[in-house]
Amino acid sequence: MPRHHEDSLLPTSPIDLKRFKFVGSKEVNRAWTQGAQIMGTVPTIQLHNGIAMPLLGFGVFQMTDEEAEQSVVDAIDIGYRLIDTATSYMNERAVGRGIARVGIAREDLFVTSKLWVADASYDGTITAYQRSLDKLGLEYLDLYLIHQPYGDIYGAWRALEDLYEEGKVKAIGVSNFSPARLTDLMLNNRIKPMVNQIETHPFHQQVAAHELMQAEGVVHEGWAPFAEGRSGLFSNETLVAIANKHGKSVGQVVLRWDLQREVVSIPKSVRRDRIAENFAIFDFELDDSDMQRIAELDEEKKLFVDHEDPAFVKMLFSRVLPD
Repeated sequence: MPRHHEDSLLPTSPIDLKRFKFVGSKEVNRAWTQGAQIMGTVPTIQLHNGIAMPLLGFGVFQMTDEEAEQSVVDAIDIGYRLIDTATSYMNERAVGRGIARVGIAREDLFVTSKLWVADASYDGTITAYQRSLDKLGLEYLDLYLIHQPYGDIYGAWRALEDLYEEGKVKAIGVSNFSPARLTDLMLNNRIKPMVNQIETHPFHQQVAAHELMQAEGVVHEGWAPFAEGRSGLFSNETLVAIANKHGKSVGQVVLRWDLQREVVSIPKSVRRDRIAENFAIFDFELDDSDMQRIAELDEEKKLFVDHEDPAFVKMLFSRVLPD
């Protein structure tokens, strides 16, 4: 039986390695393409501005400061290079401490944070970005996202454009934007988002959104790759069968599925063994039949929040984050 996760990604042909750049030496890259598991080496996808973004990252949502700091240390030690946090996670300082403890060269990391809704205005964004840098102890972010599609997102986006053009952030994007909101933002601004981070897992595969983003050159990043175990993901008969076939866990199959669809995934865990297991997805490949079987699991519905629900929007704006 495959191993089950307790922590909290779409149908195409197997991954074409020629499309991706790799982090590491030529020898490591060669070993990766031969199917070897090489810690510290992750394939990257190119954003529309030419920046390389790892296809597998590490998330810290809902982690305490202590958990976030140690998990970041473990993740970087294991080989992850993309670290994803947010103002609303309230653990940016802890993430920064973890990065500092590892002592890895800054240019070897890809760090993401996100703008909270209360700061979604031009001036608010400029201030919030610097606040995140100060908490993280960094001089720049590799990616800064508008976390929610509410508030003065157009003022916020103009601020992100200015920060980007001034060289203060390497890439900019959005999170939780529907295809319509994303299209509107692209049509009415001078720089289109480089990334859109949205709920993505086998039961909500976001096929239409994915196709739009691919057509527009926006990278699809998925949160909750394991659906936080909802809808019986780890015991799903189809996923269990595919995991048994490859001698892998259900979680590894899901992350490999994301990789092959060119979806950036950011699994999270506070356990080092699980963090390592989630990283071990580069020594096998899902075939066409595997990908098709997973495609058939799509229920085309969200398992978490409804961004069209007025009550949810009111809840976001009523939330007060500490400094």
